[in-house]
Amino acid sequence: AASATADMIRQVVLALVACHAAAFTMTARRSLSMATVPAHNTAKSAEIFAEAKTLMPGGVSSPVRAFKSVGGEPIVFDSVSGSKATDVDGNTYIDYVGTWGPAIVGHAHPEVLDYIKETMAKGTSFGAPCALENVLAKMVIDAVPSVEMVRFTNSGTEACMGMLRLVRAYTGRDAILKFEGNYHGHADAFLSKAGSGVATLGLPDSPGVPKAATATTLTAPYNDLESVENLLRENEVAAVVLEPVVGNAGFIPPTEEFVKGLRELTTKYGALLVFDEVMTGFRIAYGGAQEHFGVTPDVTTMGKVIGGGLPVGAYGGRRDIMEMVAPAGPMYQAGTLSGNPLAMAAGIKTMEILKRDGSYEHLDRVTKKLVSGVLAAAEEFGHEMCGGSISGMFGFFFCKGPVRNFEEAKQSDTEKFARWHRAMLERGVYLAPSQFEAGFTSLAHTDEDIEKTIAAAREVLAEL
Repeated sequence: AASATADMIRQVVLALVACHAAAFTMTARRSLSMATVPAHNTAKSAEIFAEAKTLMPGGVSSPVRAFKSVGGEPIVFDSVSGSKATDVDGNTYIDYVGTWGPAIVGHAHPEVLDYIKETMAKGTSFGAPCALENVLAKMVIDAVPSVEMVRFTNSGTEACMGMLRLVRAYTGRDAILKFEGNYHGHADAFLSKAGSGVATLGLPDSPGVPKAATATTLTAPYNDLESVENLLRENEVAAVVLEPVVGNAGFIPPTEEFVKGLRELTTKYGALLVFDEVMTGFRIAYGGAQEHFGVTPDVTTMGKVIGGGLPVGAYGGRRDIMEMVAPAGPMYQAGTLSGNPLAMAAGIKTMEILKRDGSYEHLDRVTKKLVSGVLAAAEEFGHEMCGGSISGMFGFFFCKGPVRNFEEAKQSDTEKFARWHRAMLERGVYLAPSQFEAGFTSLAHTDEDIEKTIAAAREVLAEL
């Protein structure tokens, strides 16, 4: 009995020692990480932003930039190069926003800049046909399976506005079906259960949008074919419009059944299928999501990458549909700066670089390394976190997951995300300032960038 009592005492003592050792290790680890974080001085950014708020609504030209959902104030950029961004206070960050997607070959790529300079010597804008439009148009048509003709615009929003009018003109139907949390620009008809800044700021459907503007906008949960078929059966729908991989409610991929089922259902009910590839186009594959998933829509909207960092959007599709667009057909859409030579030049050179051997293999490898490293750190330190990637597009949610639609995305711990974002920023990692935005890598991101990011993530997740 005495021996058993002694063994029991010994086990209790060993357990207490182990517990104290673990606590000491965690404390030491946290103390070390806190001690090694350099001071993050953003005084100049704060000064500039304070003035900006007196000049522009919220101090920004686009809402998500204001950091309202993550707290604190935004940093003000001074310059970008490769995978890095430098603010006005001289802090340098590994950038995973990439101007919200366009910087796929890296910021300020020397070949892109050189071609812009060469083109700029001939003038900055023509307002007339430009030979470079033909060059970029042929590149887009060759790359994107659904596109037989293309119309250039100045932004993704503008491209989606033109697309909306086109699908209604072609089908003679008014209703469109979109998905909760998907974002297709700020046109009235699309600001119904929208993603991006609308989701980030927690806004209801925007004031100033007449009820009549969204009366013909139907919404369904993403990755839910049954709800789509019910709506198609009960309504004369012109088009089903979606982000083929959601990036504006966080990173949410479709199931194979969903994306292929949409093609079958739209064909069955006489609706057009539209892929909004403003974000995924030329990013998750050279031919976009439609190449990646092997599903060809009728119409595609594009932007971001095809402008190489300058303002460009486009919509394209089957020839018989696109010939409805003026001046070939009666559906009117126009733009003073559409087909701008500088934007065409930047897009051409960016796409040339992307076509080189190994580009998409590099994007896939570094992005998977980043995601797996961060998720492993989250698991080690006991955080519920899920995430994923396709090529150079990725995202994380602070919840168990998987996340399949916007309702599930909203279960994420946004307060924890805000603390994560701020702590990563202080360690030189610039992430999208919203739980409801995807992240992006580029050809300029190196293994060293990824390893530094994972190391920073480990420090932060140890403290959260």
